[in-house]
Amino acid sequence: MASENRTIVLSSDHVGVDMRRLVAAWLVEHGWEVRDIGPQAGADGLSDPWRGGGRLVQSGACRFGIIICGTGVGISLAANKVRGIRCVVCSEPYSAQLARRHNDANMLAFGAA
Repeated sequence: MASENRTIVLSSDHVGVDMRRLVAAWLVEHGWEVRDIGPQAGADGLSDPWRGGGRLVQSGACRFGIIICGTGVGISLAANKVRGIRCVVCSEPYSAQLARRHNDANMLAFGAA
């Protein structure tokens, strides 16, 4: 039997860099492989952090994705433009659990602020 894909892609805009690093450390502690695709601190904020993460989930290279911006709203709307991505913005665990269970969400967005 094939092993379950335990890889999560992480990305953020320039506002979410510090939060993304905290999330990455927590995920690694809990047995997930993390693909952090940036940006790094000091980036200009002009990249599309949702696009690369969405494509890695879309391709199956990563099982899930987590993307972070100031509120999570804008980045989630953008991520949902990638075919096959079902990104939800959640600020507490209950909504995230139900979005995964009932809506097959494969990406999570939240705010760093």
